[in-house]
Amino acid sequence: MNWQEKIRTIPDYPTPGILFRDLTPLWQDGTIFRHLVEAMAEKAKSWAPQLVLGIEARGFIFAAPLALMLGVGFAPARKEGHLPFETYRVQYQLEYGLSSLEIHRDAVKPGMRVLIVDDLLATGGTGKAACRLVEEAGGEVAGLLFAVELEGLGGRQTLQPYRVESLARLP
Repeated sequence: MNWQEKIRTIPDYPTPGILFRDLTPLWQDGTIFRHLVEAMAEKAKSWAPQLVLGIEARGFIFAAPLALMLGVGFAPARKEGHLPFETYRVQYQLEYGLSSLEIHRDAVKPGMRVLIVDDLLATGGTGKAACRLVEEAGGEVAGLLFAVELEGLGGRQTLQPYRVESLARLP
């Protein structure tokens, strides 16, 4: 099954010069979607996470079923102002602007091993922000897991020294 061929590349989205990788076709195919979540669960099992933290918004799509498969809880990392309770917040640089990420203050318990999940690794800025949130809450980053990694954008280097895995690497 060559699921990578189903990923759409959309030029100049959300801003000129950006090549957006659209994973929507992967989620629309139940067989591929199941395969991806199962492959992520297989990679993550040995990391012994106690919580899966999904990054808004496409990371939620993988993180929630992955948490169920691993038998652990799920927590969302959302953009500023979208969580109703008290939050931890970090600001970070995206490849196309500045953003903020938040988690609820009670999402991560001190010492908890947290697996951070997103659909795609590009420059690593959002993943690094999620790591900072987990650590600010007193948790331990078990690792970061992505369905797709875009090589050449430095994301893996940005996320050092954390453990980083992806199911596929694209140019």
